[in-house]
Amino acid sequence: MTINCKGKLIDLSTPKVMGILNVTPDSFYDGGRYKDETSILNQVESMLQEGATFIDVGAYSSRPNAPFVSEDEELQRLLPIVELLVEKFPKIILSIDTFRSYIAKQSIEAGAALINDISASLQDQNMLQTIAELQVPYIMMHMRGTPQTMQTLTNYDDLIKDINLYFSERIAKARTLGIIDLILDPGFGFAKTTEQNFELLNNFELLNIANLPLLAGVSRKSMIYKTLNTTATEALNGTTALHMVALQKGAKILRVHDVKEAQECITLYNQLHA
Repeated sequence: MTINCKGKLIDLSTPKVMGILNVTPDSFYDGGRYKDETSILNQVESMLQEGATFIDVGAYSSRPNAPFVSEDEELQRLLPIVELLVEKFPKIILSIDTFRSYIAKQSIEAGAALINDISASLQDQNMLQTIAELQVPYIMMHMRGTPQTMQTLTNYDDLIKDINLYFSERIAKARTLGIIDLILDPGFGFAKTTEQNFELLNNFELLNIANLPLLAGVSRKSMIYKTLNTTATEALNGTTALHMVALQKGAKILRVHDVKEAQECITLYNQLHA
């Protein structure tokens, strides 16, 4: 189970960590924290030293009811960061969190390695063709609607079956175009209630429909802090608890705010299965 990132094969048979770098002013946990070069470089260096295989950079907050951001503004926020990180950390494997094909193309040409699309190309009909042309790994997430509307779209006939149907259709389209490296993200918190998020995690292994790597993104999300009656700031312990469950159920990538703790979780998981 490998993916090709700029000619380097990443083996996902052992789970890996993807560290989150939000360069948005309004992300739910770390919005506005990384505004200048020094804070960005310090945070990325720290995440790499703590064991992150991937750094996922996003310039458009996808939290519920997040404000719309124009393509120009997203690019202006994102591209200088991509160029800075590639220059300072030549071996970095950058994932770009975007649903726009033009942003994806510009970012890959600037040195990024893979694309993380919350809409699985449904927000931009040119995305799959762009990924096929670039021949980069592609993370496709399950969501309904947009960040502005998704919380009203939580009615499912059968949550797991509906998500698998969605993925089977997206995978078929991607394969038709010749896209090789696919990763599936079931989208915790995207068009799902707290109860549905736990149902999803409890049945996470049932998403392994095409023997593709699964990504779990539960870090500090409301399914944790609302259940614990706390805040995102206080949700690290809960995050770690759910990370171990995700690993036990087949997650190959943990997308996280706290790399050290996630890497420790993977080390313990690996020891359990040694």
